Amino acid sequence: MSQEGLDKLKKELAEAIAQRPVIAAAIAEAREKGDLSENAEYESAREAQGLLELKIAQLQNLVVNAKVVDASLVGTDKVQMLNKVKVQNLGNGRIMEFTIVGESEADFANGRLAATTPIAKALIGHGVGEEVEAHAPSGVLKFKILEISL
Repeated sequence: MSQEGLDKLKKELAEAIAQRPVIAAAIAEAREKGDLSENAEYESAREAQGLLELKIAQLQNLVVNAKVVDASLVGTDKVQMLNKVKVQNLGNGRIMEFTIVGESEADFANGRLAATTPIAKALIGHGVGEEVEAHAPSGVLKFKILEISL
């Protein structure tokens, strides 16, 4: 994961933790309205609290287990994490660019491809000019690596 990705996760975690008092206040307000067994507002607030706590736990786990890749140590001779890779789809001739990132940073629409995807797995470890095959759910995709950069 990049330092930028870790910083984004930490910010998201801080925002989620900041929501705890808001949900606690909503639960307290709903509790004051009487019979909890038939209080939909109370049940809704409790459910929101459970979802928030789950999200916080997941984010904390991601932050604790994150491994930041030092961009200064990333080379461009072979595809690896944090590389920008320009490839040509040999099936349709289309040229695409991807940046290989950690799973939590992936955003396919913006060209950020998780290293755990079939396409990224196929590209990692290969150099410019090489052809690779990615075994995706839609079938086998063939790519030619045109350029590797940072």
